Amino acid sequence: MRRNESPMSHDYADLSDDDSLSNEAEGLSIDNKHGWAKNVFEPVIKRLPPNASKLVTISKDTYLILSVISAGMDAGSRVMDLTSPLALAGVPIFFITTYYSDFILVPSKDRQTVVQVLLARNFEFDKDESAYVSPSAMSHVRGKSQGSEPPSTPPPSTVAELQVRTFELLKKRNVVPYISPYLSLVQCSGRGLSPLVDYSRRPASGRHQSGNGHRRSWLDNVDTKLYTSLISVLAKQPRFLSITLAQEDPPSLLLDREYLSVFGDSLVGDTEGDLVPIFLDLVNLPLEATGIVSGVAGKLISEMGMEDTDISSELSYLSTAQAGAVILSSKQSMRALEVLKPLLSKE
Repeated sequence: MRRNESPMSHDYADLSDDDSLSNEAEGLSIDNKHGWAKNVFEPVIKRLPPNASKLVTISKDTYLILSVISAGMDAGSRVMDLTSPLALAGVPIFFITTYYSDFILVPSKDRQTVVQVLLARNFEFDKDESAYVSPSAMSHVRGKSQGSEPPSTPPPSTVAELQVRTFELLKKRNVVPYISPYLSLVQCSGRGLSPLVDYSRRPASGRHQSGNGHRRSWLDNVDTKLYTSLISVLAKQPRFLSITLAQEDPPSLLLDREYLSVFGDSLVGDTEGDLVPIFLDLVNLPLEATGIVSGVAGKLISEMGMEDTDISSELSYLSTAQAGAVILSSKQSMRALEVLKPLLSKE
């Protein structure tokens, strides 16, 4: 796992330079610095008419941002490798898939629990990368945790129990999985201006500095055309758009294929891809709900993995404030929806 500070020190309320914006049917979700939320968004929200301001909420909790370093692991294994032990420890998370990395957001108050769980699961802290590196193998042994308040309901003790509880909760809250008709996504990255910068590979260290002493980032090489294109697309109110700005990576986008041409040559990546999200409307669930990512992803991998599919190599997940999206190829998404619907049907 990578983040910008040491694992057991500092105040995490204003930890990271990483930001994420997702716009979809359930609404707009923004993950950003605590200071921005308080000093930028709160004053704007207070100026809105009452009927509009009540539609906007800001989380009372602050979150710790971690980045997954899981070289050689397929997409599904990366999701499960991290989310399962944290879910078994009763830690709520948000999961964000990007072009270069997978990020998780965990409550700052659960910092000690998260560190202990990861170390207990043989994650290693890489001082050179300021990173936790996940082990190549997964186990489902629950790690011991201390230092945070226990959840109101004891967390499950096995992955199987976790999956059962997850689908019971989703069914109780009337969560129905669905696919938005004719919505096809592509996952891309912003293109760097410098031909000497290879953004297809992660840098060995994020502490490079420019000649004037300032730390270098993707801003030193970003194509401004990307941002003018982004504003143009947002003005069109797309059905789906997710952009993540990470300190050491170029901007990562997951967007409706319909708007790909707007960006022209400012994007790189698999523009021929055909990804279809399965949406879970989680508006009726509290932010502290646990096991959603691990429970849903784990069930799909276990059910579809027996059918000789490539789901484990394809599956990714995107969490927002009010929804979750399982992202697969168009063919796999149709089959995954067939698996999920009976599990969440009340008939």
